[in-house]
Amino acid sequence: MTQRRSPLSWNQVSSYHVQNFGCRASQADGAEIEALLAERGLSRAGSASDAEFVILNTCTVTATADEEVRQIVRRVHNQNPAAKIIVTGCYAQRAPEELARMAGVATVVGNSHKSQIADLLPQAGAPFHGQVYAGDIFAEREFRTAAVVAAGDRSRPNLKVQDGCNNRCSFCIIPFVRGRSRSAPADGVVEHARQLARDYDEIVLTGINLGRWGRDNGAGRLSDLVRRLLRETDVKLIRLSSVEPMDWSDELLRLAAESPRVARHVHAPLQSGSDAVLRRMHRRYRPGHYEDRILKAREWMPDAAIGADVMAGFPGETEAEFEETRAFLDRLPFTYLHIFPYSERPGTPAAARGDQVPVEVRRRRGRVLKELAAAKNLAFRRAMLGRTLAAVVLEDGRSAVTTNYLKLELASDRPPRRRIEARIGDVINTGLAEASVLPVLP
Repeated sequence: MTQRRSPLSWNQVSSYHVQNFGCRASQADGAEIEALLAERGLSRAGSASDAEFVILNTCTVTATADEEVRQIVRRVHNQNPAAKIIVTGCYAQRAPEELARMAGVATVVGNSHKSQIADLLPQAGAPFHGQVYAGDIFAEREFRTAAVVAAGDRSRPNLKVQDGCNNRCSFCIIPFVRGRSRSAPADGVVEHARQLARDYDEIVLTGINLGRWGRDNGAGRLSDLVRRLLRETDVKLIRLSSVEPMDWSDELLRLAAESPRVARHVHAPLQSGSDAVLRRMHRRYRPGHYEDRILKAREWMPDAAIGADVMAGFPGETEAEFEETRAFLDRLPFTYLHIFPYSERPGTPAAARGDQVPVEVRRRRGRVLKELAAAKNLAFRRAMLGRTLAAVVLEDGRSAVTTNYLKLELASDRPPRRRIEARIGDVINTGLAEASVLPVLP
């Protein structure tokens, strides 16, 4: 029998490196992990090659995402064989034993135990391999978060206020690796926002299903939380990440339209513009309801960014159904679209269907929609010429993101993380360019 030695103590743990995969909520998780480790006095390594502990915070939304994680594990182990690799996040929750068998993986920490990762890290330094900490994610009833929610090098930090999802979309594995919808207590969100406001002019509220904030604990609605943040904090700009169309209530849209401290940015996942496809996806809205929300957003906010996620080639999608989606997207006032071909996620009802669309057809349809999206975005950017837009400066000091979600190249350096006003002088490949300020001649 192999004798297991005692885990390391904290004074034996030195440098770490965190690498994140996936959505904004996952990025916020990564920031929480880094904050927890920084509280213990660990130093952050510049790269995985230099770190004693490499923490991979994973996504599992598609089989492709899983393969990317496995490639990274192999690469890190080859480049830094002495490093202890800790895999956490959604893939770690879904298939912990699979990851634990990989060379170099010291510990697997599922989402059910992610909040304990700082305490588990020293044990990962013990000389045994493949420890697994993963439990029943559906048993989780409380929202868990760290005291500090943003790493120091972000210019627009993510503040995660919700986790989990009660929906059962036929293509999605996320509810089974994130658990039920759980909301952060409003008092804690307000306090975190106050902390962030000391260093950042913009914060991004995020969650797995952000629009469901407050429904599980009786705290109210997302609009109530935003109003409280406006009333009780000094945050200069609050941006909402992805919100399901049925949760873009009139009250929430009105907040974005009327408050200069809420970004004029509506992101509402669509997936398909075909009623029949939406039903096969088990989505909880119909095209008519979605269209009503988008048209109201444009009516109330003529200069707002309006975006959506769209899936091309869902199982059973006919050419006629695809054309319904293309025409739906064409007639609505989107300013950007995230287009992606359907990718099978083993374990979901959609992946088990016998009417899979050929991969090349999915890709072709995706290309058609991407061309449409590019044309819409270019038209939107051109409409901004000569206008003055509010923006938050990024870390490089030479670029910014406008409140209506356009990348802006600045004419001169500005202090990072700060909100500015900039006049738009040109449309460039990456977004917009600020008009140059010419000197006044005598």
